Parts: sequence; structure tokens; C-alpha cells
Amino acid sequence: MTGLVLALLAPAAVLSSATAAEEEVTFTVALDNEVDSFNPFLGIEVESFEMWGLMYDSLTTYTMDDLTPAPSLATEWESSEDGLTWTYTVRDDVTWSDGEPLTAQDIAYTFGRIVDGGPERATWGSFLGGVESVTAPDDTTVVLELKRPSSVLPALPVPIVPEHVWTDVSEEQVKAFSNEPEDGEPVVGSGPFRLVEGTAGGSTYRFEVNPDYWKGTPHLDEVVFRVFKSDDAAAQALLKGEVDFVEDLSAIQVRALEGRDGITAVNAESAGFDEIAFNAGSVDLETGEPMGDPNPAVLDPAFRYALGFAVDREQIVEKAYQGAGTPGSTIVPPALPAFHWEPPEDDAFTFDLERAAELLDEAGYTVGDDGFRTLPSGEPIGTLRLFARSDSKVSTDVLTFFQEWLSEIDIDAEVRAVESNKLTDIILAGEFDVFEWGWFLDPDPDSMLSYMTCDQRGNWSDTWYCDEECDRLYEEQKSESDPDARAEMVQRMQEILYYDAPYLVTAYSTIGEAWRSDRFACMRPQPDPGGVYLIQASTYNYLHMRPASEAEECAGEDGVTQASDAAGDDGPGTGLAIGAGAGLLVLLGLGAVVMLRRRATVEDRE
Repeated sequence: MTGLVLALLAPAAVLSSATAAEEEVTFTVALDNEVDSFNPFLGIEVESFEMWGLMYDSLTTYTMDDLTPAPSLATEWESSEDGLTWTYTVRDDVTWSDGEPLTAQDIAYTFGRIVDGGPERATWGSFLGGVESVTAPDDTTVVLELKRPSSVLPALPVPIVPEHVWTDVSEEQVKAFSNEPEDGEPVVGSGPFRLVEGTAGGSTYRFEVNPDYWKGTPHLDEVVFRVFKSDDAAAQALLKGEVDFVEDLSAIQVRALEGRDGITAVNAESAGFDEIAFNAGSVDLETGEPMGDPNPAVLDPAFRYALGFAVDREQIVEKAYQGAGTPGSTIVPPALPAFHWEPPEDDAFTFDLERAAELLDEAGYTVGDDGFRTLPSGEPIGTLRLFARSDSKVSTDVLTFFQEWLSEIDIDAEVRAVESNKLTDIILAGEFDVFEWGWFLDPDPDSMLSYMTCDQRGNWSDTWYCDEECDRLYEEQKSESDPDARAEMVQRMQEILYYDAPYLVTAYSTIGEAWRSDRFACMRPQPDPGGVYLIQASTYNYLHMRPASEAEECAGEDGVTQASDAAGDDGPGTGLAIGAGAGLLVLLGLGAVVMLRRRATVEDRE
């Protein structure tokens, strides 16, 4: 900490703004994790969702102020009275980057791949649940026929791919289709930028502006993403002027950057949560037989629930997050107030090792002659494997704390740190007991809820949790048109998950961000105010940001507000930005963020 703060207090490099019209304007972003796939049907990392948003348009997007669905490729939509037919009117002035027209048929083709239930469904199926058919009766009309009403529609933030390109990619081939530039040719898309350089797992991704973009040409010529393995290195690159924006900074780094000439730094509220997760029952999906090697103890909801009282969430927020977050409880954060459920006071997880021990005793996990707890059968529990992500200090810190707390209730555990990609493989193989990670939610919690259903085992489920009542409630809420009745079902799902405890939610996170406000202006948070500035459920900032020399042009652009002036003085976005976050999403990445659904923590949004 001391070395970092001293480094950040060193004089910043004197930088010249990109003022000359003849100069190319490049916006360079520092990320802390790689893209895992440029294929919008395969990726899971938050960075991938962000790239898809630059490459492809979607039928709908989200507003900047409160994240309600807004037009994109669709100019308007309507539903039949029974909610079983949705009709979207599509723009007629959009072309793919290779010059081919984008029509309603491309949209019907994209949705059809998802509805057909192939690999594409795993990522985007929750938005099209209950859809029986998608047709394009003409070039500007898309019709969805449903077997039951959908509470998610009209939102359809699914990247639309070009049929004339993807028709040659079979369902089997899509599982390995990289969708990356070949022979110097950019990927064909319709978005504001074209991918011209970069491979999944690489360290640099370069996008060039799409000069024919239907919303108008962005004020940036290039967007470049660079992957840094250290937040300290990324912060130093910002100070030196090597990058323009840094994502996922720690609270200490944000505090050290605040007030620096030419830099704006914020802690932004998110609709994310982090958790300690258990293997709730990995199985071979073809045979139904147990798979992997989970410790028998973690398969028991009573054991998992008891450990909820062996987690000091206040200490985690204070020490692991440096105060940039709040203690968590359930998988739908308070940022989604219409759906959030809070446990009753008597059952709320407090740090109470005595209660944890009592609950373990009651469940049959008593202390043996060797001083360690046994299974109800009398056999030793053995050593629990706690998998942390080596690329996230928060992850390793949280599980190191957890290991210590477990030892105080006579449970042996060891922390194993592995890279995030490796941990994903371990999870899918069922070869774990416990891990630490997190999620960002869409503005609607449906996607997050779907990850807790039986059908998502082997796909987006990372705990292998399966419960018939949860499945039933998920299906009911998905087609419930009464908002209050639906919220009650969503809250009941949270209640079941709380007591079954496949996740022990540790914290609701904030996102540390900083950028060169002496170089770029005209950025807005999402939601506005209080939200994040970069990885959003929209490409708004990529379209509207300008060189700082053009800051006076910000006013009047669709209500855009200026985060800070060209001199770098603190603007309304500077400092701790935790405010009104109803309906918040960070995509997330949702591109959902995305946004989208994406795995993430305050340090490592993946």
C-alpha cells in the first residue's frame, strides 16, 4: 500500500490533449483480464461482453438514467393483449461493415439460433424463454410468438450477427468459432467499431471506427484495450499517459488518484455481488451419476448454511475491499430494490462462530478425537479445498480469512490459488469444494435467477445447484405479468437459496474507475447519477466522448453531461460516487452487462 501511494503521488506526466483535427484520436483502456471469446455465443468474461457491444448492435438497449429498455435496431414494439405475440419494427438504414444491408431477417436468424437450443442458448436463452418462433415477415418487422407471456420483454440486448457470415458456421462449429480478424480483414459487424486486431486470451485488442455507423460516426478513431496483470501497473500507465482509462481499481488506488491534475477517479455503485460458493452436487448430465470429487460435507445444505455464520463480512469489506463495498446477503442486490429480499433478523448472517459451531453440532458435524470435525457418519471431514483466483487479490484475501475462521470452528482447509480460466475448468469438472467469485446482474434479475436452475448445470451454473421448487418458481416468475406477484416469486427464490446456501454472499461491490479527464470529456455514468462510466449496458460513452478540447460540445448531446472539464478539475463524477442505483446494471455485461451477464468481482470483473 505504501509503495503504491508514494508512486501515485509522484508528479504526473504533462500531456497534450488530442486537439488537432488531423490527429487520430485513440482511446486506450487498461483492463485487468483477457477476453475469453469474441464469439458472442461463447464468451463468459465481462470483457467479452464489452467487445461484443462495440462490434454488434442489438434490438434494444438500456437508457443511461435508469436502465429501462430503449430502442436500438428496433424503433418501436408492441405486444398483443395476451402477451403471446411481440412485434418489433426495425430500422431500414443499417448496413453491415462489409456493405450488406442489415434486415429483420438477420435478427430472426440470430434469435432462431438461440431458440433452437444449441450452444447459443446458454448465454442468451433467458431473454427468449418461452419463445416458440421468430419470423421476419418483411425487412423491417420481427415477430416473436410465445407459448407463455414473458416478464423479460421487451428487453432484447442480444448481439445481432450477420446471417450471410454465420450461416456457414454450424451448431457444432460454433463451439470453436473464434470470430477474430483473419488475413487483415476486420470482423463483419454493425456496431460503432470494427475489431481489426486481437485474439482471445491476448493482451491487446484494437478497434477502428465504423465511419458509416447509423447512429453517427463516433468522435474516436480507435479504441484500444490493453490487459495489465497488476492494478498498480495500470494506475502507473494512467499517470504516465500510456492509457486513458483504468477499470477495476482498488479503493486505495482511487483515493490516491483523487484530486490529481488531469485525472478523475470514482468508486461507482454496481449491481454486483461476490460470494463464497460451494459444490452443491456436480453430476454427469448424461447419466445423472455424481461427478468430480466434492467433499461430502459441502453437499449438505445444513453444513453450508452453518458456515454462513463463520464469515465476517464487515471485515471482508474493510480489509479485502478497503471499504469499497457493503456486506452482502442475497443474490439480488439492493440496487434492484423491487426484487431484493432480506433475511429475517434472527436468521441474518452475522459473524457468530459459536452459532456456527452449534449448527454444525446439530447437523451431526461434531468434533472428533483429533480435534477436527467429522461427517455425520463419524468419518473425518478432511481438508476443504478453497479455490481462489490468483489474478484477484480480493479473492485470495477473502479465502485466506475464511480458512482462518474455519479453523476456529475445527474445520481444516487449504487455499489453492489458480488462474480464472483454470478455475472455470475445475468448476465444470466438479473437482472443487469451495471457490470465491462474483456476478453482475442485468437490470432484470431473470438471467441471474436462471443460473441457479437445474438446466444451467454444465453451462452457467457454477455450483451445480438443483432444486425443484426453485425451478418451478423461476418458470412462474418468467411469465408473470403482475410486477408485485413476480417480485414475490423472485424473493421466494432468494429465500430458498439463502437457506440452501450454494452461495454465501459476502459483499455488494463498487467499481473503482479513473480516466484522463484532461484528454477526454462528455462521458456519463450509468445509471446517472451514481453508476459506472465504462463497462455499461450501452455503448453511449464510446459514441459521445470527445477530446477534452471539444468539451464545450458536450452540452445538448442527448442530455449528455460533462464529467469534468478539460483542465481536469473535479466534476460531478469525482470522488465516491455511490448514489441512486435503482435498476442498476453494469454490463455485467453486460455489454451485461451484460449488460449482461458476466462473472465479476470488485477487482476482477469477468
